[in-house]
Amino acid sequence: MDDLLGVAILGAGHMGADHIRRVDQVVSGARVAVVADPDRDRAEEAVAGLAGVAVHTDPLAALDAPGVAAVLIASPGPAHEEALLAAFARGLPVLCEKPMVPDPAGALRVVEAEARLGRRLAQIGFMRRYDTEYRRLKSLLDGGTLGRPLMLHCTHRNVSSPAGFTSAMLVNSSVSHEIDAARWLLGQELTAVTVVRPTPSAGAPAGLLDPQFVLFETERGALVDVEVFVNCGFGYQVRCEAVCEAGSARIGDAHTMVVTTTGGAREEVAQDYLVRFADAYDREVQAWVDATRRGQVTGPGAWDGYTASVVAEAGVRALETGGRVAVELAPRPDLYAAPGR
Repeated sequence: MDDLLGVAILGAGHMGADHIRRVDQVVSGARVAVVADPDRDRAEEAVAGLAGVAVHTDPLAALDAPGVAAVLIASPGPAHEEALLAAFARGLPVLCEKPMVPDPAGALRVVEAEARLGRRLAQIGFMRRYDTEYRRLKSLLDGGTLGRPLMLHCTHRNVSSPAGFTSAMLVNSSVSHEIDAARWLLGQELTAVTVVRPTPSAGAPAGLLDPQFVLFETERGALVDVEVFVNCGFGYQVRCEAVCEAGSARIGDAHTMVVTTTGGAREEVAQDYLVRFADAYDREVQAWVDATRRGQVTGPGAWDGYTASVVAEAGVRALETGGRVAVELAPRPDLYAAPGR
């Protein structure tokens, strides 16, 4: 076991439990060393059957547990800043689920703390960068055969929203993935946001502005629109079409199984993100483990997490005011590459 990367997993909820399973059963080169969750019973249930895994209710105690060489943060967003800064203080590499930190001020503190270290330790969990279809689209756009990208048309639909989901969360939680994907696919920063609100669906909880239409402008004049609809009722759908000067390319239609039986055929529609992006999560964590064992960080970093928080906050202000809101970023430290690199 000594040659395996010992991982402390913070959070044993829906996402955390899935990562515990992934590190234990899917990923090579790593093991679950310790799990921390305020709900001890939930943590113990998540590690049932795993030998040699310690359980803590205090995440900082988990970071100091014997055998911990890296950290995977899957706790709620408001807990991420403290955990990231604590990992930095201990020199521990981190894979942190999005949002890196929900508020831009806290996200900037994380960026500045890592920049002071002079080396990257954090990878942020924007798993779409590891999805096969997104990677093919990225390669096509980078190759230039379709010419300059003019527009991205995006769709993000969920079966239903969880209890307590707010209108702002459609932008700062759901659309945060499109924010990062657009920056990465286009290699451009997003510079302004406008949110248009159609009449809410009858399937949305009372008071929830769902669906929404979010429009982003980029630094080189491309447009990105996102239809976000978190109570569509029928399934989880993510699509993206790039419209370029010499053609277009669309992903998200074929990620399904077609079942043919007597009298007809039907397409299965994924019911949540853990099903639709299961392979992407597997590749993301495996890539993180492989890079960490080499002493590297190769995925989206703290600057990407910070930028997503700033753009999402601008989007929430656009939702609340009904106007166009400019995105204002702090100067990017030399430690971080430009978007899309």
